[in-house]
Amino acid sequence: MKNARIVVLTIAIGAGGVAAYLASMSDRPAAVTPAAQLPTVDVLVAKSDIGLGQTVTPEDMIWQTWPAATASNTFIRRNERPEATTQIAGSIARAPFIAGEPIRDPKLVKGNGSGFMAAILPTGMRAISTEISPETGAGGFILPNDRVDVILSKHEKNAGTSNAPDIVVSEIILSNVRVLAIDQAPKEKDGQNAVVGKTVTLELRPEQAETLARARQTGTLALALRSIADINMVENRIDDQTGKRGETVSVIRYGIPSSTMTQK
Repeated sequence: MKNARIVVLTIAIGAGGVAAYLASMSDRPAAVTPAAQLPTVDVLVAKSDIGLGQTVTPEDMIWQTWPAATASNTFIRRNERPEATTQIAGSIARAPFIAGEPIRDPKLVKGNGSGFMAAILPTGMRAISTEISPETGAGGFILPNDRVDVILSKHEKNAGTSNAPDIVVSEIILSNVRVLAIDQAPKEKDGQNAVVGKTVTLELRPEQAETLARARQTGTLALALRSIADINMVENRIDDQTGKRGETVSVIRYGIPSSTMTQK
C-alpha cells in the first residue's frame, strides 16, 4: 500500500513538471523570421509642388529611398548622379511636378538666360498671340496646356441677290494646337478654375503662324476647347491643308456644312 502511494505521488509530480514546462514554453515569444531586405536606391523627387515655368532650386528637391525594382531608368539616382541637385538648380519646369514625384530631365529645360516662353518651346515651334474674349475663348475655361481648334469666321457677299445679307462663313484653320499661356491669372468662376483673358498664346509651327497672322486680318477668331481624350487622335489636319492649291475645306453657312476650294 505504501509503494502504491509512492508511485501515485511520483506520477503526480512528473505530470506537474510537464505542465510547468509547457506553460513556460507558451510564454516565450514566437521566433520571428527576418524579412528579406529588398534592394533600394535613392531617387531625386520634388520636395514640394513645382509649378509650370517655375525655376527649380536645390530646396525644391530631396533624395528619397525607392525599391530598386520600381525605380524607372528615367529617374535620377544618387549613385549615378550624386551632384544632381546642384546640376539641376536653375532649370525651368516645362510641366508641373507634385510633391514626391520623381524629377525627370525631359520635364526640365535650362533657361540659359532666355525668357520662360523661349525656354519651354520645343525645337522648331513658335509662340504667337492673338486676341480673344469670353465669347471666343470657351467662356474662360481654356487653360495653359489645353488643346484647341482655331475657327475663323468672316462675312462674304451673297452672290444670289444684290440686296441679300452677307453670308457668314466659318472654318477650322488650325486644329489640335497647344495653349501656352493666357494673359490673366486663373480665377474662381462658379466653383471652377477659369482664366478670363484678352490674349492667348499658342504653340504653332512656322507655317501655322503664317496662317493665323493672315486669318487675323480677314475675320474673327474663336477657340474651340478639345477634350483631353482627343489630343492624340489621328486626324486629317485642316491646318496642314490650308494654303495648298486646290484643297477642299469644310465651310459652314447658316449651320449647313458644304465644301469649297481654297487657292494658294
